[in-house]
Amino acid sequence: MLLRNAIWIAALIAVGLFGGGVALRWRASHTPPIVMVKLDGAATHPVSGRLLVFATLASTARAQAKDGKVTQVDADPWHPKRTAVAAREILRLAPEQAAEIDTDAIAFPEGFSQLPPGQYLLQAVLDQDHSYNYSGRDTGDLISPVVGVRLPLILPITLPLVQMRSNPDPWRLDWETPEIRADAPEARRSARYLDVTSRLLSTFTGRPIHMRGWVLLPPGYDSGDGERYPTVYFTHSYGGDKDSLVDDLVTVHLAMNKGEMPPMIWVFLDQSSATGTHEFANSVNNGPWGDALTRELIPELESKYRMDARPSGRLLTGHSSGGWATLWLQTQYPKVFGGTWSTSPDPVDFHDFSGVDIYTRNANFYRRPDGEPWPINRVHFHGEGSFADAARLERVLGPYGGQVSSYEWVFSPRNVDGTPMLLFDRYSGQIDPQVQAYWIEHYDIARYIRLNWPTLKPDLDGKIHIVVGTEDSWYLDGAVHKLKAVLDGLHARSDIRFLPNKAHMDLYAKGDDPHALLKEMSKQMYAVARGSISSSETKAIQTK
Repeated sequence: MLLRNAIWIAALIAVGLFGGGVALRWRASHTPPIVMVKLDGAATHPVSGRLLVFATLASTARAQAKDGKVTQVDADPWHPKRTAVAAREILRLAPEQAAEIDTDAIAFPEGFSQLPPGQYLLQAVLDQDHSYNYSGRDTGDLISPVVGVRLPLILPITLPLVQMRSNPDPWRLDWETPEIRADAPEARRSARYLDVTSRLLSTFTGRPIHMRGWVLLPPGYDSGDGERYPTVYFTHSYGGDKDSLVDDLVTVHLAMNKGEMPPMIWVFLDQSSATGTHEFANSVNNGPWGDALTRELIPELESKYRMDARPSGRLLTGHSSGGWATLWLQTQYPKVFGGTWSTSPDPVDFHDFSGVDIYTRNANFYRRPDGEPWPINRVHFHGEGSFADAARLERVLGPYGGQVSSYEWVFSPRNVDGTPMLLFDRYSGQIDPQVQAYWIEHYDIARYIRLNWPTLKPDLDGKIHIVVGTEDSWYLDGAVHKLKAVLDGLHARSDIRFLPNKAHMDLYAKGDDPHALLKEMSKQMYAVARGSISSSETKAIQTK
């Protein structure tokens, strides 16, 4: 769900926003909240994009930053109200030209004139490709220095855009352990970059659409013995992309080389797009991604690499949004795949959409039936942030790419203007009954299995494996409980496990090994592919 890539998380840490600071308080001021932003060296040609200005209390940011030095002022998706942000669209900004932004016009949580008087740190970012909602600061963004000001402003200030963001080489893995960093060059030699143009997706959009990722070949693949290998199809969480997949690739490569994981071909699939994650679902908005994978990409890969092309030799795994995508693929294409090992999947039963019961008449995405706000995440069993805050912050950061709008691009019917219909009103939180019915009919996995079980059973029974923590950070365990009840009611064979006291981010860790769960699941996959056990007979995953 609301996962960000390492750069996004690093940006938050740089300002100390994960600390214990309180949310900004708001009160009225009558000072015109005008900020000027000048293109001053970051680019030598006219630019356009989403202009964002961030403001945070200087004392709190400096107290929580390393050495008191604040290098970035950024939004915090975990605690949305801790930083104020204002936005406007820039159609054209030439070098040395300045544009003004009214920081009350489009702002979250309120306009800058509502900030209490005090010393603040401001920073401007021009998001040229409108990807900020999804990945945070990324290659191509134009950035100003952090500037200290006192609010309310007496006169407009100017923030100069002096730097263009350039992400580091994804193979550097600066945040990883020395062992993984040392293995990256060898892993890179065993990897093949994947870039295939899809005819189905290109026809749908009217422009070339690429399916991207990486293919990792196992140790011994080049020995010339002609052996065919089981293949694992892996896709990332929300906020990931082809670059973030490199970390997973090197982790798997090292584990196979050390004998901690069996030798298999791994296909790391990039499911990011301009609208968020497409989930490898056929969608009236994003196009036929499921069909493109199963009818185009997989046959092409199996013709190029020595893959075990039987259903039992095609395995699926993914976490969070990747967990939902792989469970969806297994249920929609049960004859193609031999099993999914999905972890902490996005909501799999819409009776519990991170708490919200989308089935309820007059359902509201922002407030519980008792009027209390729906929390969007929890830390140590208590909620922090709300769906309302997250949705409103997304609207300021940009029109698409956010987590909530990403769901709508996958699940919703299409408006006449080509955009997806909104599930709920962004001001009141009231759910649209027409969109509600469409979501339920087309994308509720538990409902789909229950209604189609007689047809699905011969090819799906025993192939569903799910692991989720009982303290999942986004309450995803609730929907998994409901899916398990559906499967149990059908007397279906499945392997669904709830790990005590585990949250979203630490699910895979066991002892000192942060990847223990992945290693254990890979052994189960290999046993299924080699026929030593059936998918439904896999050994219990030991988590203690």
